[in-house]
Amino acid sequence: MKLLRIGDAGREKPAILDSDNRPRDLSALVSDIAGDTLTPDGLAKIASVDPATLPLLEEGRIGPCVGHVGKFICIGLNYSDHAAETGAEVPKEPVIFLKATSAICGPNDDVKIPRGSVKTDWEVELGVVIGKGGSYIEEAEALDHVAGYCVINDVSEREFQIERGGTWDKGKGCDTFGPTGPWLVTRDEVSDPQNLKMWLEVDGKRYQDGSTETMVFGVAHLVSYVSRFMSLQPGDIISTGTPPGVGMGQKPPIYLKGGEVIELGIEGLGVQRQNVGKA
Repeated sequence: MKLLRIGDAGREKPAILDSDNRPRDLSALVSDIAGDTLTPDGLAKIASVDPATLPLLEEGRIGPCVGHVGKFICIGLNYSDHAAETGAEVPKEPVIFLKATSAICGPNDDVKIPRGSVKTDWEVELGVVIGKGGSYIEEAEALDHVAGYCVINDVSEREFQIERGGTWDKGKGCDTFGPTGPWLVTRDEVSDPQNLKMWLEVDGKRYQDGSTETMVFGVAHLVSYVSRFMSLQPGDIISTGTPPGVGMGQKPPIYLKGGEVIELGIEGLGVQRQNVGKA
């Protein structure tokens, strides 16, 4: 299933794409694509209904594909070639940081460069949406805890992140720095999350062209690993790192100034398109 949320910010309706890729209204069935809706029982309830029997929704703004996200967990330096381009060592264990949930926005909403920014950058990433909560999850069972997958642009301000004295969070959590969606694609439709092509372009120039197969730590390992340090709940998102081609890795580095158009996508999970403006 491809689940999404359509409507103005804060007033999105839950929807499902039918066989003709038209959005059908799930409001009579579930309150949102969030929380308990993402559990195995919640997804089974949606799967039991023929989308063709549901009302069509007008195609409008697409919101983030998950509502009321509890935790937005990110993994840093999870592609060895990306670590190399940034001058960092490949980590021996996953690097975990948290992105503010207030950064989450729709996949086609404007990205706003924050005031004082000089190094705003892009990162296409595979998002993993938790459906079955838990702690100390065994790696062999980890994918059973996944509701589905989505595209994320982990927008980052590198000076705030690296040069301003502190954790990465201040360069990662600015408003609009977490475009998410367009769809949550349920786990049954993704046969192998470690074999998905991914790409990102700025103003039509392709900078990132990679695959999830080159992750240092795969999805199952990440779900298991993160659950050792914090419990996972339905609707939590893990953003799993980016392949090479980010702005800071260019020679010389290239950063967003405003006025650009970013397009990015992951095989089978849809495409995002953002206009870049200023806060």
